[in-house]
Amino acid sequence: MKPELRFHVRLESSLSPSEDPKKVIAAMNNIVGECVYDLGEERWSVRITSDDPRCLVKVHDQLRDRRVRAAARRLLTTGREGRRTTVMLNRQAAAAGVIVLCSSEAESPLGPIYLTIESEQLDAVIDWLTAYEAVTART
Repeated sequence: MKPELRFHVRLESSLSPSEDPKKVIAAMNNIVGECVYDLGEERWSVRITSDDPRCLVKVHDQLRDRRVRAAARRLLTTGREGRRTTVMLNRQAAAAGVIVLCSSEAESPLGPIYLTIESEQLDAVIDWLTAYEAVTART
């Protein structure tokens, strides 16, 4: 993570009446990984918020490893409003520890997890999340 980048992250998801909030929180925790966050639970929704720079490292790594950086860049840019962008993540995949981007709510049958990133340096955050890193040859 670039130490100079500052951002605020929010994950939100609705809850159905029969759903266990702990399972949704576990899925969200799979997205943010090892970082400090605040948890908010309401009757029909769950929310995680954080300013910890480590909370997007897992997203960055999975976008790189799964080779979906171009799609991620498109969705992050499309979801942008001012200094904030929002993308949808598949909740079932997140429960399994995999970050899968959705272009519509229908792509996540239980409802998506909304990832919102807010930053004065939003272009730089998007660039970092979706950057193609040079691979050096080893001899």
